[in-house]
Amino acid sequence: MASLFVRLQPGARIDRIDGWETDADGREALRLRLRARPVEGEANAALVRFLAEALGVPKSAVVLARGDRSRLKRLEVDGLDAAGIRARLSPRPGER
Repeated sequence: MASLFVRLQPGARIDRIDGWETDADGREALRLRLRARPVEGEANAALVRFLAEALGVPKSAVVLARGDRSRLKRLEVDGLDAAGIRARLSPRPGER
């Protein structure tokens, strides 16, 4: 099981991955925009669905471990290591 930090922008115009960033603590986080609003857990549920699809794993393999009311979230992904997550979420040559 690997940890994944996500900096989420809810209420965006489109769902998309903006890439990776490093915060002041040296921790890498995935920047992500989702159309879902941060109301009654909608954005968190959409985040789990979006990441499960992007990673090619079942929704049950992605768990929000921390940050349910914060833009910075920590998720646990079962069945992949950190390198596998990064490879599946990083843009391929020719993509944004």
